[in-house]
Amino acid sequence: MGWLFLKVLLVGMTFSGFLYPLVDFSINGKTRAPKPNIVIILADDMGWGDLGANWAETKVTPNLDKMAAEGMRFVDFHAAASTCSPSRASLLTGRLGLRNGVTHNFAVTSVGGLPLDETTLAEVLQRAGYATAMIGKWHLGHHGPYHPNFRGFDYYFGIPYSHDMGCTDTPGYNHPPCPACPQSDGLRRSPERDCYTDVALPLYENLNIVEQPVNLSGLARKYAEKAAEFIEQASTSGRPFLLYVGLAHMHVPLSATPPLENPQSQRPYHASLREMDSLVGQIKDKVDHVAKENTLLWFTGDNGPWAQKCELAGSTGPFFGLWQTHQDEDRSRKELSHLPKVTQLVRRHHVSHYSQSGSSAKQTTWEGGHRVPALAHWPGRVPANVTSMALLSVLDVFPTAIALAGASLPPNRNFDGLDASEVLFGRSQVGHRWGCWRVWSAADGSPGPSQGLLHYWWSQSL
Repeated sequence: MGWLFLKVLLVGMTFSGFLYPLVDFSINGKTRAPKPNIVIILADDMGWGDLGANWAETKVTPNLDKMAAEGMRFVDFHAAASTCSPSRASLLTGRLGLRNGVTHNFAVTSVGGLPLDETTLAEVLQRAGYATAMIGKWHLGHHGPYHPNFRGFDYYFGIPYSHDMGCTDTPGYNHPPCPACPQSDGLRRSPERDCYTDVALPLYENLNIVEQPVNLSGLARKYAEKAAEFIEQASTSGRPFLLYVGLAHMHVPLSATPPLENPQSQRPYHASLREMDSLVGQIKDKVDHVAKENTLLWFTGDNGPWAQKCELAGSTGPFFGLWQTHQDEDRSRKELSHLPKVTQLVRRHHVSHYSQSGSSAKQTTWEGGHRVPALAHWPGRVPANVTSMALLSVLDVFPTAIALAGASLPPNRNFDGLDASEVLFGRSQVGHRWGCWRVWSAADGSPGPSQGLLHYWWSQSL
C-alpha cells in the first residue's frame, strides 16, 4: 500500500500548490510562448435544441448564448456515442469505443473501467507540465486504478457515475419518481426497477468520500466553487492547466435551486437548464477574470436528450425522425419530393422500416442522439460571433488540445479525431471531409454504421 499512500500524498501536494515552484518553464534561458489553459465543460443529456443560440424556442441560456456571441458556435458537432461512458471515453482518448474498449455504460457494480492501456488527455498534458483537475461526473470506472486520480488528474471532486445510480435525500424530478434513501440502517431495494436504493450516491474529493448521500440541491454550487478554486490556484502558480468539468445537468433526476413552487406551471427542465447555464457562466467569469487571454473554453455535450423521460428531457431541435410526425407513407413521399434523389431513397427506407419505432435521441444512432451543442471561446484567438458548419466531433477535442499544448499524441495507436485548430481559429470551414463512420448506441451494444452514413448524406444534401 506504500505506492497508494505516495500517490495520495502527491495528489494533495499538487493541488495545494506545494509542487508548483519545482516546475521549470524555460529552456536554455529562453522563455517559451505560454501554453494555453484548456477548460472542457461537458453537459449530460443536453439536446441540440437546448441551446438558445441554436434554437429560438429556448430562452433560458443567456450565459451560453453570450459565449456563442463572443466565440464560435458549431452546428454540425457530434458526440462519439449516444450514451454516457462510451462518449466520455472517446473525449478523453480521441478514440471510438471499438478502439478504446468502452462500448457500454459502467454500472454501480462494475469493477473495471476505461482500460488501463489507454492514455487520457489528462495524462498527456500532465506530462507536458499542466496542472490537471476533473470536477463532476466521471463514469469511467470508480475502483482502484480506474479512479480519476490515477488517470492523469491531480485533483478530483465529483460523483463516480450518473446521479440516478444511487439514492439521495433529495431525489429531484424523475420518471419514475424515485424515493429518498431509506431512513434506516438496512438499505432496501426500491420497488421501481429503475431506482437505486442499495447504495447512497457518494461525492468524492480525490480518494475520499466527503458526502454520502450527495445533496443534489447544492451540487452545482459546490462544482462552481471547486472549479473557481482550481482555476485561481493553477493561475497563481504560473502553470498551464487543464480543467475538465462533467456536469450533472441535464441528466435526471433534475434538481432546481431553489425548488419550484408550482412544478405544474413551471417546467422543471427549464429551471434546471437555467441553473446549468448559471454554473457555466460562473466558471467562464472566473476564467475571464484570471486567465481570459490564454484560455480555450470548450463547451459541448455527451449525447442527445433522454426522450423517454418525456417533459423532463430536452430538445433535439429540428433533428427528429419523420416517423414521429408522419404515419402515412404516401404523405411522407410528398414531404420528401423536394429533396435530392439519394436523400429521398434513404429517408423512405427508414420511414417504412422504422415507423412508430420510438425516440430519435439518446441511446440511438439517429441524428438527435449524437448531434450536440458545441461552443468554443478564446478571446483574441477564436473569432467572435462565428457559426461554423464544419463537421466535427467530441473525438477532435483530444488531438486539438494536445496540438495547442505543443505535446505529442501517444505513439503506436490509431486516433479517430483530428486537430481542429484551423477551424477554431477561423482559417478553415473543413472538418471531417466525409464519412461512413460508426456512432455507438449502447442500447443494444452494437454500432450503427448505416445511420452514421445516413448522417453524412443528410448533412451534405440538405
